[in-house]
Amino acid sequence: MATANVVINQGGTSSGKTYAIEQVLFCLAAANPKQVITVVGQDMPNLKSGALRDAHHIYDASALLQRLVKNYHISNRIYEFYNGSIIEFKSYENAQDAKSGKRDYLFVNEANGIAWDVYTELALRTKKRIYIDYNPNTGFWVHEKLIGKPGVQLLISDHRHNPFADAPLRAKIEALKNEDLELWKVYARGLTGKISGLVFNNWHVCEQIPPDAGLIAAGLDFGFTIDETGCLLVYKQNGELWIEELFYETGLTNTDIAARLRQHRIGKATEIIADSAEPKSIEELKRQGWFVTGAKKGADSVAHSIDILKRYKLNVTRNSVNLRKELGKYRWKTDQNGKTINQPIDSCNHLIDPLRYVALNKLNTKSGMGIKSRLPAPPPPEGGVLEELLGYPIIP
Repeated sequence: MATANVVINQGGTSSGKTYAIEQVLFCLAAANPKQVITVVGQDMPNLKSGALRDAHHIYDASALLQRLVKNYHISNRIYEFYNGSIIEFKSYENAQDAKSGKRDYLFVNEANGIAWDVYTELALRTKKRIYIDYNPNTGFWVHEKLIGKPGVQLLISDHRHNPFADAPLRAKIEALKNEDLELWKVYARGLTGKISGLVFNNWHVCEQIPPDAGLIAAGLDFGFTIDETGCLLVYKQNGELWIEELFYETGLTNTDIAARLRQHRIGKATEIIADSAEPKSIEELKRQGWFVTGAKKGADSVAHSIDILKRYKLNVTRNSVNLRKELGKYRWKTDQNGKTINQPIDSCNHLIDPLRYVALNKLNTKSGMGIKSRLPAPPPPEGGVLEELLGYPIIP
C-alpha cells in the first residue's frame, strides 16, 4: 500500500497502473470533501486517449460514483463531486504555465513526456501526495532526481499483476522476447531499459496538416483480435510529409473499417493503400465502393520503404497519439552480441506499416510510382450532388 508523499508507479504495458491510480483518486475525492485533484499529461491528445478515457470507464462502470459525482464538465475536463471535490485533467506547455493553481493530490501520467521543471512547479503546489506513472523506456528525471530519496516510494508492475488482462494480450506482450529483449524487459517486466537504435529519428510533432498540403493517399493495415487495425492519411508539402492518424482499434471487421472511413469523411475517390497480404479484405472494401489497392511488396520492401521515408521530414499531428507512441518504440533488431542489424522489429508497427505502404506505392521513384504518376480521380457530379447523397464532403 502506498504511504509515501511521492508514489512512483513504474510499469510495463497493460499493467493497469494508470487505471489503478485513478481508482484511488476517485476514492480520495469521494471520501474527502473539497479535495482538488489534478491529473497531468504531456498534452491533451495523450490524456484523452489514455488517462481521461480510463477515468470515463471507471465512472461509467460504477453506480456509486454516478451518485456521488454531480457533473462532468466536458469543456474543462473536470469531474465535480457533490461534496465539493474535483478531479481535473490538464496539460502545461512550460514551467511558467504550471505555476497556476494549487491542489491536494497530483497524478503525473506518462511522466517521461513531461519536463522536470514543469513537474517541479506542480509538485511545489501539491499539499498531500503525488502519484507518478510511466513505461520505463530509459532512465529520466524520475530515476535521477526522485528514486531513492526520502519520502519517495517505488512500485514496479507488469501485465502479470493485472488480473483483467486476457490471455491473447499476455501472449502478445511476452512475444516481444522473440523480437527484442530490451523491449521485452521494458514492456513485459516493467524494468528500466535502454531503448536505442530507433528506426525513425526524422519525425516531429505538428499541430495540424497545412491547408495547402497535397493528399498522397491513405494507408491501411488490417488487424483484429490482438493486433490493431491502423489507418492514416499522408500528405506532402514543400518536400516534407505530413501524417494524420485516423483510427487504431482492435476488433474491426471490414464493415467496421468502412464505417470508420465514412466517419472520418474519406471520399471514395481517395486511394487507400492496404496490406496486400489481405486480398479478401481488400476485395470486400472495393465491393463497397472504396478505392483500395495492395501495397507493392517485394524483396527487401520493408528496408526499402524505411529508406524512402528517411529521405523526408515526417510531420506527425499532435492528435496522432498512437503513431507517436509507435515511432518511439520502433527500433532495429540486434544480433546475439547486441549489434544492430538492418531489420526492424515486427511489432509496434500497425500505423508505421500503412505509412510504409504509402511510401512503397506513391513515393517509390525507382518503380516510377512517384506522386506525380497518380491518376487523377474522376470529377464529382456538378452541383455537389454526390456529396449531398453521401451526407459528407468528399476529400479529393
